[in-house]
Amino acid sequence: MRKRRKKTIVSGLFLLGLLGLLGCGSPSSDSALIVPGKNAAFPEDANEKAGAAGISADKATILSLEGTNEAESEELVYEGSMELQYAENFSVDYYEGGYRMLKTMDGTELFIVPEEKEIPENLPEEVIVMQQPIRKLYLVSSAVMDMFVKLHALDTIRFSGQKEENWYVEEARDAMERGDIRYAGKYSKPDYETIVSENCSLAIENRMITHTPEVIEMLNDFGIPVMIEYSSYESHPLGRVEWIKFFGAMVGKEEEAEQIFAEQTAILEEVTSDEKTDQTVAFFFITSNGLVQIRRSSDYIPKMIELAGGRYIFEDMGEEGGRSTMNIQIEEFYEGAKDADFLIYNSTIDGGVDSIAQLLEKCPVLEDFKAVQEGNVFCTTNDYYQQSMSVGDLMKDFHIMLLRGDDTQMKYLFRLK
Repeated sequence: MRKRRKKTIVSGLFLLGLLGLLGCGSPSSDSALIVPGKNAAFPEDANEKAGAAGISADKATILSLEGTNEAESEELVYEGSMELQYAENFSVDYYEGGYRMLKTMDGTELFIVPEEKEIPENLPEEVIVMQQPIRKLYLVSSAVMDMFVKLHALDTIRFSGQKEENWYVEEARDAMERGDIRYAGKYSKPDYETIVSENCSLAIENRMITHTPEVIEMLNDFGIPVMIEYSSYESHPLGRVEWIKFFGAMVGKEEEAEQIFAEQTAILEEVTSDEKTDQTVAFFFITSNGLVQIRRSSDYIPKMIELAGGRYIFEDMGEEGGRSTMNIQIEEFYEGAKDADFLIYNSTIDGGVDSIAQLLEKCPVLEDFKAVQEGNVFCTTNDYYQQSMSVGDLMKDFHIMLLRGDDTQMKYLFRLK
């Protein structure tokens, strides 16, 4: 049972005003959008300044509804927080009356107001306020479309960052064919006229949007808030799946999200119950300029390989700068993966290969690799990245591969011949 207690969180604007009176200064904030690493309300030294003022900075992260005098002050009653088993990049707090505060790892906060409930006054400008029923989302991050499908919440999405033919999620393709979902441009070139004319409520992006800050600024100028989802930056594969709870809280379907998550957890338990192997695996992709892109060992793919009973060959390539991948020279890949028991080519970027011969055309030196010589080279299906709620099935594929089982039973991997 969640213990009820009152929790007043001082607004960012209130805190910064106080810091200004104390001579600490305050940054300007004219945006309702929090850009990753550049929170308009909380600069990098906010914790230090707040500490100097005798104020806890974590209490300044938003949800305070304090006015300028006692008569204007409001208070929400904190009821508890969502329990998360694996995800580390978001949180959900619950408040009396069905209000929710969703927060992502970059500091973005979405305040969800239940249907027919009043929107509290005096919320800080940087908080994204959304009232249920949620509608007219612009979904640019293709990795989470499957979550909305599983939640039976496709009706919340009006705009897509993918064209119809680029969706491997059948329900998304069908919705676009019917006209229920419209193509509104990719992340770097949105169709502003379309999304503005229909009053888009929120753009759900991945981290690619950080490469085009001018797009973020333009969306913000049009009054369209932006959030970045970080499911693919979870270190545990079920952390990625657990993001369905985030979107479940957004659209008011927490119970459905919990059930779906439990199903994937059960598959994990099934796969990890068997004996581990000492088989090594390299997961890679050949870039257009001849480099090899591999996953850092902190990424969820190496973790899936480990959970399935194997060992990721580049286990010492840890996290750096928040990126889940890194590019290395062919020579370095040769040295590290030449003796790997299995090679898995990631097809989601360039469409993949259909045979070992095609792979060798991309990179002839792979002919010397143990896995190539023994016929243990696999490729991912093109759709696996969009099937975010099938992590358990991909782990089962890894498990079949590692145990040298029947590869015809695989769903997201296939053997190259």
